[in-house]
Amino acid sequence: MMKSIPVLAIAMAISLPATAQETLTVYTYESFTAEWGPGPLVKSAFEAECGCTVNFVSAADGVALLNRLKLEGEGTEADIVMGLDTNLTHEARESGLFAPHGISLENVSVPGGWTDDMFVPFDYGYFAFVYDTEAIDTPPASLAELVDGDPEQKIVIQDPRTSTPGLGLLLWMKAVYGDEAEAAWEKLSARVLTVTPGWSEAYGLFTSGEAPMVLSYTTSPAYHQIAERTDRYQAAIFEEGHYLQVEVAAATVKGAENPLTKEFLAFMTGPGFQDAIPEHNWMFPAGPTSEPLNPVFEDAVAPEDALQLPAEEIAGKRSAWVDEWLGVMSR
Repeated sequence: MMKSIPVLAIAMAISLPATAQETLTVYTYESFTAEWGPGPLVKSAFEAECGCTVNFVSAADGVALLNRLKLEGEGTEADIVMGLDTNLTHEARESGLFAPHGISLENVSVPGGWTDDMFVPFDYGYFAFVYDTEAIDTPPASLAELVDGDPEQKIVIQDPRTSTPGLGLLLWMKAVYGDEAEAAWEKLSARVLTVTPGWSEAYGLFTSGEAPMVLSYTTSPAYHQIAERTDRYQAAIFEEGHYLQVEVAAATVKGAENPLTKEFLAFMTGPGFQDAIPEHNWMFPAGPTSEPLNPVFEDAVAPEDALQLPAEEIAGKRSAWVDEWLGVMSR
């Protein structure tokens, strides 16, 4: 005979809220979620803590992430967007689609410190041109040498409209050349083999031998040293300095209502997340790791001059600077 359940107990079970939502949806970029990227490790570690499901949705790059979120607006499925950078934070804030994070930043450590109430860093790095030592004997020692170099020695770069490294190079050129950037682009364009939508396509062309140099990061050679045990690929260090990129995550307005969102952002600043960054995202961690970094990262030390333009200036002038770049590259 079936035992009866008190009506009061049924009413209480129906009225009590769940302790947490079951799913967290995170928009991020494709290389993060790749089989070899940090995504699978991060997903496994956080799901073990939260007893939930992390659903990663990927786009090509940080610029593409922001573009997608703007198209979706308040109807987005994203609880968190992870993969924007400091060059996009002002524009992202002005969109009205993000909410304050409400977590402690005591674990966060990035160059220059961090106090933002909306965006939480998860890694950082410096843009650089990585070259093939079997194809280039003497790499450029400055951005000026790259710009004025042999047009026959081709490079691959990314589109600033769809790629955070592409935007980084655009800003790097502005930081060094200022009002003379258009003329510098005119010279550099003769060296450009192709412009790709994102980093992965560009780096794939480089490693397949299509070009001896590619826009990437000072930490990229660490991958080849650790995973492939080769010193063949190196980063050219420029005397003018290198442009700094800090990658961040933020809760959407929708996501702020999901208790898992705040939990994930806090988790992101600790070893459970940060351990996956150095040897899977090939960037510097923005928080503590459980063990010291592999010594090869010492070869990717921060350049003496870390270049950055104010986020407000970028937001106000980015469109004009992209138009300037397009005008040159389409000639």
